[in-house]
Amino acid sequence: MKMPALLVPVVLLLSAAAQAQDSASCPQLPAGAELIWDHRGSPGADFCRALRNDGSEAFGVYVARDSPFEPKRRNRDVEGVIDGRNVYWYRAEIAAKPDVKALETLIELDNGMVAHIWLQSTSDEQLQQVMNVARDLRFKPDRREVAGGK
Repeated sequence: MKMPALLVPVVLLLSAAAQAQDSASCPQLPAGAELIWDHRGSPGADFCRALRNDGSEAFGVYVARDSPFEPKRRNRDVEGVIDGRNVYWYRAEIAAKPDVKALETLIELDNGMVAHIWLQSTSDEQLQQVMNVARDLRFKPDRREVAGGK
């Protein structure tokens, strides 16, 4: 039996949302976050983007043994917490989008990996909302290696 054409996008969206939230490669999103993960894995690293309903990126997470991000004290902006870990958020600039507010941080995970997390928004209110979601991320403690690598 053929599926009606109008149901195909709904089924695909529900499937993608379920797969994205259940992804073993990305941290667990808090309940009610209204975001879905877009995951890309490579040998030794995982790249996860939390997407809003409109497809824009709320924040991203890069998990690997090392990170190219090196926090600079002069860019330190605010203190925060992610998954129970104290962090400092650092101001960032996106050259192609000067009106976008962006922050980033780096945390060491229990499994020896590091997570580079960045946030972006178009307003202070939206930035605070995204920071609240990032605060409640949960990294999986039993994960010993990145999914993209062995």
